[in-house]
Amino acid sequence: MKLDIRPFEERNTEELLDLSLRAWAPVFGTMAKTADQFVLSSFYPDGWEVRQIADIKALLGDSACDVWTAHANDSFVGFIGLRTHSEDMMGEIHIVAVDPDHQRRGVATALMSFASDEFRRAGLKMVMVETGGDPGHAKSRAAYESFGFRPWPVARYFKEL
Repeated sequence: MKLDIRPFEERNTEELLDLSLRAWAPVFGTMAKTADQFVLSSFYPDGWEVRQIADIKALLGDSACDVWTAHANDSFVGFIGLRTHSEDMMGEIHIVAVDPDHQRRGVATALMSFASDEFRRAGLKMVMVETGGDPGHAKSRAAYESFGFRPWPVARYFKEL
């Protein structure tokens, strides 16, 4: 699939928000069955969709994050948000999402390759991406690992009060 990756344009906002909800629906569906409910209800008191929309809108308005969109045959198929951490000589893939109808077709790989090239051109020495360790994020972890990312041990604990 030939992709055209270009800077985010405001006219794509609604399409990007819709894609984001569709891309994360399976993840949150799995989390609803497997995660501690007090954590989910704390992070998403009004539902994950409300928080997702708010987070994506904030991201689109954040001058520290560059958002790029992927198009195939003039269809919007994915997006990626990039941040630069100059002090660490590191680029961060802050967010990446692919339309569910286009997943497993190389879109995420193309977006991560694009990000790596951008960071390399900026003189950075490494790139980082984060995702969940829960079953709903298994496909994301597999995609990142197949691209060559290696996990870095992190432990995050929660306790209900």
